[in-house]
Amino acid sequence: MLTAFRKAFPITIPVLLGYVPLGIAFGLMMANAGYNVLWCILSSVSIYSGTGQFVLVGFLQAQTALYEIALIIIILNSRMMFYGLSFLERYQQMGMIKWYLLFTLTDETYALLCLQERPDGVKDSDFMVAVSFLNHIYWIVGGIIGAVAGYLIKFDISGIDFILTTLFVVMSIEQWKKYKSHEPVIIGLIGSVGAVLIFGPKNFMIPALIVITVCLLIRRKKIEEKNAK
Repeated sequence: MLTAFRKAFPITIPVLLGYVPLGIAFGLMMANAGYNVLWCILSSVSIYSGTGQFVLVGFLQAQTALYEIALIIIILNSRMMFYGLSFLERYQQMGMIKWYLLFTLTDETYALLCLQERPDGVKDSDFMVAVSFLNHIYWIVGGIIGAVAGYLIKFDISGIDFILTTLFVVMSIEQWKKYKSHEPVIIGLIGSVGAVLIFGPKNFMIPALIVITVCLLIRRKKIEEKNAK
């Protein structure tokens, strides 16, 4: 397992550079809202969702009921359910640890696990755990730094949340270069744009993911065959 962490760390550095600053922004927001570092740690450990946690700050300030917060965060992160479909075979033999892997399957972790091949001498399960755990720690550490700093200095954090968007764009470019078949990217682009035009920017996510997932499942064998050439 230590070998897996050692080999996974260089791969997760791009996520480290994105998660820590964004986690700091979240921690600053929590501090500015009057919540201490323990609240920041608790939310980062139990929710682990950039979108969900940033929304959480406003909900806490508005004293929104906990069941309403939970429902909204589940809806916001429902796209994650579709990510696991491509990992069903890899999760099948992993026992109870698969539940942690499912919980920590963020956009960036998913991109890394799809983009990076398992290093030599490391089991697939160990590699997935190492990548998932390291990314989770980066987010928690960033939040702690921000929460502590927020009580000491006032920061202007406007625009810092765009860091994660930039990170994901870079990963998408790397994936385009790595694989011979560009069909998944094209399907994703067409499906997303089409859903935005039909359902609007506020309601496009779920329909887009359904369409993209169905298309990828239909075209899966052809895509894998092209990438294997």
